[in-house]
Amino acid sequence: MSLMDRRAVVAAGAALASSAIGGPSASLGEYFMPAQITDLFLLENLDDTTRTKELTEGDRSALRAVADWIKTFVVKPHKDIGRAGPVCPFVPVALEHKTLWLAAERSAGRKATDVIQLIDSYKRLLLTAQPVEGDDANNKSIVVVFTDLPAAQAKDFFSGVLQQIAVPSYADDGLVMGPFYEGNDGTALYNPNFRPFISPVPFLLMRRAVISDWKFFLNNEDLLRLWARRYGESAVEALADELRRLPWQARRD
Repeated sequence: MSLMDRRAVVAAGAALASSAIGGPSASLGEYFMPAQITDLFLLENLDDTTRTKELTEGDRSALRAVADWIKTFVVKPHKDIGRAGPVCPFVPVALEHKTLWLAAERSAGRKATDVIQLIDSYKRLLLTAQPVEGDDANNKSIVVVFTDLPAAQAKDFFSGVLQQIAVPSYADDGLVMGPFYEGNDGTALYNPNFRPFISPVPFLLMRRAVISDWKFFLNNEDLLRLWARRYGESAVEALADELRRLPWQARRD
């Protein structure tokens, strides 16, 4: 895949990530990261000083700012989103199932290779967390908050990382990654004037890919090909199901 194609995946990453932060609905339940993981926090953990005592005050404040943004913006309806329901309709499910984790990291002093290795380690955590199969697995997401990253540097910082890991993460592992930060000019799928990827602290969101991601790939042949390769016959069925709802089908009947 060419560099241009890789950049296209990066550009689509934020929209994809936001579209299904928690994945589709699943049966009620609660899933846990492996026992040795101690630096991932559920939103409710941030109010428990015994859980966050190892964090610096700056890291704790940054995580709380992101958590508050999720609770007051992402899970709420917005008049400009272009459709009914919350900004991300899947996040309430992820919060209910306790499968949305936050992590605090620093960018200062880290080379690009260090950051890539860091993100890869979180990717492996997400892939190995239970459940690993079935629809329930799509509820899992990790938000890696870079607590010291200036918003003015976030675009270049994330682009440099995602250009190297976004395509293989999707093609090989079925993961989507997207950056959120102040000044992100990415727009919503149903309203090109609405920018839902502006967060109070820069972070990278990673989640499992889902078949409905085709909506974000439709106008990019290379990205759509990656999606079709991943889902095969199910991809055809998903598109057919959507086409059956169009007005031309009703007129034909």
